[in-house]
Amino acid sequence: MNVPETRRSVRVMIVDDHPMVADGIRALLETYDDLTVVGTVSNGRAAIDRIEALKPDVILLDLNMPEMNGLAATEVLRERNADVAILILSMHDAPEYVATALRHGANGYCLKDQPTDEIHRAIRTVMAGERYLCPGAETALEPTMDGSEPLTSREQTILLLLAQGRSNKQVAGELDISVRTVETHRKNLKRKLGIATTAGLTRYALEHGVLQGTGLTP
Repeated sequence: MNVPETRRSVRVMIVDDHPMVADGIRALLETYDDLTVVGTVSNGRAAIDRIEALKPDVILLDLNMPEMNGLAATEVLRERNADVAILILSMHDAPEYVATALRHGANGYCLKDQPTDEIHRAIRTVMAGERYLCPGAETALEPTMDGSEPLTSREQTILLLLAQGRSNKQVAGELDISVRTVETHRKNLKRKLGIATTAGLTRYALEHGVLQGTGLTP
């Protein structure tokens, strides 16, 4: 894939709850003349709070973080800042993790163990308006063949939060929606998945990598 050149420096925000990891990524990216790291924050909530001040072009976003994980943050950031490119930078390489991140609005998915030049390439790719997938992740785009009704990105976020043990009120507060809306999504989840109980939703999340994809358990 040929990545178009950009003249101005790309402004990058790093979102990772491990300071040593974030500092290491920052140090590596700052060796490139066409990248400027405008800030590092430790969770999705902080990224949302700081985006207006830092004005990044690209957000490097981890999945497993406290307060607000990468999936929920991606959805909120996408809704409020459509022009910002979101690149997931994760240790998880299973196709279901990649597919889930893309459904939530991520522009690309890169593994943390990729060479620095590949991460740089990923940043430049999503900055150019193209989708980036790390080597081997293309299988995440293959359609499902079971005929099941797919979950929306909002439903996947709510499934994740419910499976972590959040109440309807807590989910509503975290996503800034009404409790009634959460209840509607919960009913839709049960209908689409053929599951009658919240405990069943949690089992589904565990069996399909929803919780493992973020490194969280109920």
